[in-house]
Amino acid sequence: MNVSLVKDLSVYQLVMGVQMPPKPLSLSPATLLSLVRAQIDLLIEQQIAATLWVKLPPDKIWQSELARYQSSVGASSLIYTCQIEESRKGEAGEDKGEERLNISSSPSSPSSHYVPVHLPPDSQMRRENFLMVLSPQFCSLILAHRPLKKRKNQTSGKGNTNKNQPLLIITTVEGRVIQQVLNSIQQAIAPESSSILPASFICPTVPQGALMNQLLAKQLLRQDEINRQIITVRTNKLEQQNQELHNKEQLKDEYLKNVCQELRIPLTHMKTALSLLNSPNLKPPQRQRYLQMLNTQCDQQNSLITGFLELVQLEQNLEGTTLELVRLSDIVPGVVSTYQPVAQEKGIMLAYTVPTELPSVWCVSGKLRQIVINLLHNSLKFTPNGGQVWVRARSQGDYVQLEFRDTGIGIAENEIPKIFDRFYRVRTAATEDYGGAGLGLTIIQQLLLRCGGSISVKSKLSEGSTFTVQLATVSNIPRAIATENEL
Repeated sequence: MNVSLVKDLSVYQLVMGVQMPPKPLSLSPATLLSLVRAQIDLLIEQQIAATLWVKLPPDKIWQSELARYQSSVGASSLIYTCQIEESRKGEAGEDKGEERLNISSSPSSPSSHYVPVHLPPDSQMRRENFLMVLSPQFCSLILAHRPLKKRKNQTSGKGNTNKNQPLLIITTVEGRVIQQVLNSIQQAIAPESSSILPASFICPTVPQGALMNQLLAKQLLRQDEINRQIITVRTNKLEQQNQELHNKEQLKDEYLKNVCQELRIPLTHMKTALSLLNSPNLKPPQRQRYLQMLNTQCDQQNSLITGFLELVQLEQNLEGTTLELVRLSDIVPGVVSTYQPVAQEKGIMLAYTVPTELPSVWCVSGKLRQIVINLLHNSLKFTPNGGQVWVRARSQGDYVQLEFRDTGIGIAENEIPKIFDRFYRVRTAATEDYGGAGLGLTIIQQLLLRCGGSISVKSKLSEGSTFTVQLATVSNIPRAIATENEL
């Protein structure tokens, strides 16, 4: 055969080049599988000893059909598995994944009845799969052609075709079409495979009507089976999605329930204080105490609402937040100096160590100061008079660790996993009301997750706590930024 014709060999083009070619249909790989299975069913049921020429994907689901036929018919069958010779350079416009998908291999249990034949490496058949059945009683051809993908748009970098585009599938029993395909493939076979070619075969012109009726029935049955499988998969997927939505709704309802309960507590205390203030025999010290109670509960209510709104806003805009590089030495000293008067009033020793040579770290824009303030405030709040609080930063690989260590009341071991939950407040036997909305640590954790950081805690009751914040350095780009760069 002419070299140029070998290079341009395409079963699809051969079929479309005959007079009055069969019409290709745009169908899914699942439909192709149903057609192949129907043909194998017919061959097995009628015990037709045929010669098969195949080029199918190497997946087990396809190769098992050939094994099913071979094991049923036995030695009277012969299967030629067409393989494209490897070349250093693939066909222009094709990606490696597509080439790998279309190269056929012999079944996992090879025998003498599977004969590999090699086709030229430049053949266009890389994008084609087919099953050709040759026997005196029945001949057929099932062909799947994957159109060449369009090149990526040079300006946008995005392809114009769907990754899962349908196949162009042709199925025919016309002897003239099948004969031309058979002759062309035999001429294109690589020289080393020419010695294994079968004897000349002439396709019957007209297929038997009874076999065609049976084939049509089996195709309908197989297609119905595939459709039921697809419906089952889609139904299971929808059920899973519905369950996920139901779970989200339950979490949302539970969240709103907790919000209402938390907002009700300060209101109850305020109502109690107002009722006591109406007492005619109220003494000045008592009046002052109830007024202070009102003031404290108003602050608590405001803290809850502010924290709740901040958390909602953070979760809604989580994907839209931007990150920035910040130096801890520009933030921590200022915050510590702001809290020195509070520490001195309680007799707490407050100190920090933040080397100026530490690398910059990634954090949500404008939020590193808030993280430092919240954690330092907690350390001072839960440390009794005469205690100690340290803030220390150091390098740790591609991260910088920022520690907040105190000699406070500590946290029970069974409560540590819960302290980052919304509205959770540490239980304590102390009479002092530490207040707080129970949202500060939740907000900090969300901010750190966004910038590729983390927070952990170690604590013992009556001995103190150590909160460790880990922040990614400039050399360790967080996933959020890497994703933005890819887009």
